[in-house]
Amino acid sequence: MGCVFRQAGRHTWLLKYYRDGRPIVESSKTTDKEVAKAILRERETDRDRGVPLAANLARITFDEAATDIENDYRMNDRATLDHVKRRLKLHLLPVFGGRRLTAITTSDIRAFVAARQKAGASNAEINRELSIIGRMYRLAMEAGKIYHSPHIKKLQERNVRQGFFEREQFDAVRKRLPAWLQGAITFAYLTGWRIQSEVLSLEWRQVDFAAGVVRLEPHTTKNAEGRTFPFNLLPELRATLKEQETRTTTVRNAGRICPWVFHDDGISLLTDSGIAIKAVREAWKSACKSAGVPGKIPHDFRRTAVRNLVRAGVSEKVAMQLTGHKTRAVFDRYDIVNEADLRSAVQKLAMSAKHVART
Repeated sequence: MGCVFRQAGRHTWLLKYYRDGRPIVESSKTTDKEVAKAILRERETDRDRGVPLAANLARITFDEAATDIENDYRMNDRATLDHVKRRLKLHLLPVFGGRRLTAITTSDIRAFVAARQKAGASNAEINRELSIIGRMYRLAMEAGKIYHSPHIKKLQERNVRQGFFEREQFDAVRKRLPAWLQGAITFAYLTGWRIQSEVLSLEWRQVDFAAGVVRLEPHTTKNAEGRTFPFNLLPELRATLKEQETRTTTVRNAGRICPWVFHDDGISLLTDSGIAIKAVREAWKSACKSAGVPGKIPHDFRRTAVRNLVRAGVSEKVAMQLTGHKTRAVFDRYDIVNEADLRSAVQKLAMSAKHVART
């Protein structure tokens, strides 16, 4: 059995416990005997669970791990940093904040999943949050801060995604949006680019009217690859950008700096406070409800753009380059088929059937 004790002349309590018959002594870093006893019980619990012991384990909290993962995303210039920060703030820190990483068990993770499901979160949303937790533990283990991780089991997701916008649905939603949001939504519908990380963050330095292209630099996209979309050949897209240029010129003539393509009278739609993003979501939700298509999400534009490109006869490879999908699996997940290929196949079947009939 371990014990707590205090040496003459010292104010903090020391912990003494045993592992494999070897005595281990460390400071509790507290002058409160009851707190020291609680830390001792934690050490003995870790020992009984087979967790390698280190003097600094008690100080490694979920909050510190959250800071580590934010730094990791920032250091690697990950475009999804804002998403990670939002999930941490809204869903993870309220549950696990202040707790030691080594004290969070597999049962705790399961309880978190059950609570999120009860709150109405989809399996896909929960899996993104579980991925963050898993990444936090991997970073902590790589740094030698902890030596084990709870088992984190992902939920099964429905792989086929079927949310699409027909043209009349898109038009109905767009005309019900505020003027400051219509341009961004039109751009997202036509290009299939990610609304928050690639459209709302777009700056004028990325738009080249002379060449007729808009560019995303490498490492600013989700798959860390650059992308180019020629807009000169798409009159509606060019008109949208020209209209935004006029809006921006008005703001600049008033003496204000505005680097963003899509904005509300010069104010970015991606403010750090999150107020602008909240306004975007509320405007979108209201417009969809008014247009009779409640539940639609901006990410449906990505599926729609890919489908429209394939229907227009664009090869899957080129469609993926334009929309920024990295793997061929996107067509399986989106349940998108090349209808021209299907018609060709049926035509061949019909010709074969006629040949058999003649013989």
